[in-house]
Amino acid sequence: MAKLLHTRFRVSDLERSIQWYCDNLGFRLTRRTDRSPAGNQLAFLELPGNEHVIELCYSPDYELRVPEDLMHIAISVPDLIAFCDELEKKGLEIWPSNWRETFPKGHKMAFLTDPDGYEVELLEDK
Repeated sequence: MAKLLHTRFRVSDLERSIQWYCDNLGFRLTRRTDRSPAGNQLAFLELPGNEHVIELCYSPDYELRVPEDLMHIAISVPDLIAFCDELEKKGLEIWPSNWRETFPKGHKMAFLTDPDGYEVELLEDK
């Protein structure tokens, strides 16, 4: 049976991205390499309890341009309001601006944007 292992994101600053995902979303760095066979710097991040990981890829000769709404990852949290409150205390912008008001009509969800422009969807999973 095939198994999904990782998803690659090109990043413009590897250290900044590692720190952002670890400090804000709870990822942890599992391994990294300074030179892959293709010459890239790689960092693999996991959320504890998950098998699928994110591969952050940096190459100094690659000009990163992330088109709006190209792709996103989705992360579930047990208490969305508490999680987003902590992110806002750290200075992160949660969007859309009315995300708290949408709850009576549907799922509890909110978004934030990583330093390179990738979207992160946050979903409440109770």
